[in-house]
Amino acid sequence: MIPWTLLDTAKVPDGFGELRLKRRGDEFSIMAGATELMNSRLSGSEKALATLVCARLGARPAPVLLIGGLGMGFTLRAALGEVGDDARIVVAELVPAVIDWARGPMAEIFGDSLSDPRVTLFEGDVARLIGEGRAAYDAILLDVDNGPGGLTRAANDGLYSPAGLGAAWAALRPGGVLAVWSSAPDSGFTTALRRAGFAVEEARVRAHGKSGARHVIWLAEKRVGSSSPTAPRAPRRS
Repeated sequence: MIPWTLLDTAKVPDGFGELRLKRRGDEFSIMAGATELMNSRLSGSEKALATLVCARLGARPAPVLLIGGLGMGFTLRAALGEVGDDARIVVAELVPAVIDWARGPMAEIFGDSLSDPRVTLFEGDVARLIGEGRAAYDAILLDVDNGPGGLTRAANDGLYSPAGLGAAWAALRPGGVLAVWSSAPDSGFTTALRRAGFAVEEARVRAHGKSGARHVIWLAEKRVGSSSPTAPRAPRRS
């Protein structure tokens, strides 16, 4: 068997330890400690994060999608294959090295996705874009950690707190979808989404084809005319 080769390491801002990019033949792996965050041969659920959302949005004109976490680009490329030329996709990536890996050793995997005119790449925290958005997005897709419990960065927990879910609700347009990827189920998070005012569906998706681990994708819809008890309120004008 071909041994793994360590290509690079990267510190996670405010995170635990570091990320490691490894290669074995044409296979890539990104690790955090002993946990594999992603593998280039296991892309089924990351692609499903995009295809399930786009199916929900339907033929909505000029949709704007925000993807939290560049990873190996599987979600981005799947979204590009689903939306039209009038769509806009913003990808937020916190770790600069991950962007460098996408343009360097993993460039063949990414193809021309990062140069697609529909794509805007933001180097920074997706929470910032969510907080600054006010009915700005038709969908927010989060794959920034191993699930609602922060593994690589404690600050990720804030995305899934009542305040964080309220900010996501406010950043979505009516009928918009918040989609969250996780390596494992979390019934408490399902409850939290409902308390934040979302209509929630859980999808169980295989990591690879018809085999491999089952991952979870929450599809949380902001229903037209609904209100969120946790959404931040706009400041009053004096």
